[in-house]
Amino acid sequence: MVAAYGLANLLQSIAATRTGVHRRIDPGLLVRLAGQPVYLFGLGFQTLGFGLAFLARRDLPLFLVQSSVAAGLGVTAVLGVLVLRWRLPRAEIALLVLLFVGIGALVLSARPAPAKPIGIALVVGLVVALGVVALLGVFAVRLHGVPGSVALGSLAGLAFSAAAVAARPLASVDSWGACVRSPLFHLLIAHSVVGQLLLALAMQRGSTTAAVAAMDAAGALPAAVVGLALLNDKIWPGREWLAALGFLVTLVSVIGLTRYAEPQHHHAVAGQPAGTDARSAAPVGRR
Repeated sequence: MVAAYGLANLLQSIAATRTGVHRRIDPGLLVRLAGQPVYLFGLGFQTLGFGLAFLARRDLPLFLVQSSVAAGLGVTAVLGVLVLRWRLPRAEIALLVLLFVGIGALVLSARPAPAKPIGIALVVGLVVALGVVALLGVFAVRLHGVPGSVALGSLAGLAFSAAAVAARPLASVDSWGACVRSPLFHLLIAHSVVGQLLLALAMQRGSTTAAVAAMDAAGALPAAVVGLALLNDKIWPGREWLAALGFLVTLVSVIGLTRYAEPQHHHAVAGQPAGTDARSAAPVGRR
């Protein structure tokens, strides 16, 4: 899962940089990205990672699975250095090492257990969350540069976090037919599509590291809290301190990565000549 998500982030970033930056939520962006083979390969690896994460959530607590998704950021960074010649400062390298230390602590503290069925209140909460994230995305899409990457990446993380909450009990359903008929399945798809669109917009605006780190930081905590409170997520007795320390180290690491991330590529704003600097351009009206 970690390797698949890391490679998916890199490939989707390459595709996103080849598409003009958009100033509004435009689902057509995903259609245009789908015309690029590199994006389709990235989407394929993300689908693989999603499937492996879905299977992991059947027995593993969300605080472990969602935090482990963040480890894909390390794979993305390493591949970016090797393939795209990204330059990572020493502080960012240290944070990546710290990230894997935090993940290791979570692995040692997580206790496997099946999820509890959820009630109608949580289903309604997931519906409301979908609307709130989409609404905030309408405003966040007007930002550009690192602030735009962080804001849109954070909203993508919230969408993927809600998808993880829906997936945890869904993974324990006995049959595929019952899974598809469940409202959780449709919420899982809806949150995933919204998160994918927001992540693509975030990657257009600056550093891939900033976008993905913000996504992981914003997505880890809500899923962890809901999992422990409502979904029967468990920690081995006596290792609560290790789980708390591991989660804190992981969260601080991914937030810290946004601090050091700088744009590694520049984009043309949609509707402007390719040579125009997107950061100095005037805001574009609705297309």
